[in-house]
Amino acid sequence: MKNIIFHIPFEIDPNRSSGTNIRPLKMLQAFRNIGFQVDIVMGNGAERKKSILKIKEQLRLGKTYDFVYSESSTLPTLLTEKNHFPSYPFLDFGFFRFCKKNNIPITLFYRDIFWNFKGYSLKGIKAFFTKIMYHYDLYRYKDLLDILYLPSFQMKDFIPSSFNYKIDDLPPGFQELELNKDKSPSSKLNIFYVGGFSSHYQMEELFKAVSQLEFINLTICTREAEWLSAKKGTYASYAGLKNLHVVHKQSHELEELYQESDIALLFVKPFDYWRFAVPIKLFEYIGHMKPIIATKGTYPGIFVENHNIGWSIKYDSNTLIDLLKNLNRNRTEIESKQAHLTIAYENNTWEARARKVMNQVKELSQ
Repeated sequence: MKNIIFHIPFEIDPNRSSGTNIRPLKMLQAFRNIGFQVDIVMGNGAERKKSILKIKEQLRLGKTYDFVYSESSTLPTLLTEKNHFPSYPFLDFGFFRFCKKNNIPITLFYRDIFWNFKGYSLKGIKAFFTKIMYHYDLYRYKDLLDILYLPSFQMKDFIPSSFNYKIDDLPPGFQELELNKDKSPSSKLNIFYVGGFSSHYQMEELFKAVSQLEFINLTICTREAEWLSAKKGTYASYAGLKNLHVVHKQSHELEELYQESDIALLFVKPFDYWRFAVPIKLFEYIGHMKPIIATKGTYPGIFVENHNIGWSIKYDSNTLIDLLKNLNRNRTEIESKQAHLTIAYENNTWEARARKVMNQVKELSQ
């Protein structure tokens, strides 16, 4: 049986629906699904240390590993303990060094680069110290990695480092589903958005458009706290729209909403971060075979345009109104995207992501 080491330098909370918690568990299962036996290094520092000692013992007993697959934290590696103090300064990179000495290729998915943008939440001395630790991660990667994976290849231009290893993209995937294709007929055009209402996800132009279109039903699924904050501010004048339905459901409760929707949305205000940011919901939409309206110039917009699985348009309410009017008159345009969605579906499962890592590691030795 093929063996790999799966390394995550933090504790995962499976009850939180953020990508940081979802993605590692999906990739872990995907590697198992394609035939790997997986030894895991994950959890707090003490738990990781214990797992590392077990793996070193397995190597001494003759076990071999095909490669290490790691995913970074949104925090610097040295600050992932609950107290954010570098209690285990040599643990993870020391383990990588050990693996390298034992000729085990090391691959790592680098999760985010928002810390290098002006909108970074930390300020003052905390930000200064934390950013030093982020740079330290990038410095250590140079000596240790064989392949660095990014959510999108475009993110490479925003990383303050030079690279002496292979770089490629490894965006999120989706879990294959048994889809119910029988949809209740509706005179309304049902559009659907699931996700956050943080500063990253500004959608006022969407609400402007929907407020003028009686034939549209807009369903928003977001965290209750984020919506309560949003409707007191930017979206206050839209909160009472009759054709707006806001719900707060977990991912496993969304199937009915997906079933009743005609089109999914990633129509957000663009800024530099969106040129490379890859939301998991983009691929969840593909997994549910829903055509997507996305903003031109953003990563989702480029992906939608390149794969012809929806409509990539300017972030402007009038442009959106024109598109929705046309789609309401010509529902067959929505149906025509299904053939392209079928192709995208096959190429973007979590298992497809795991196979990409496996195949690229094989290429290293050729």
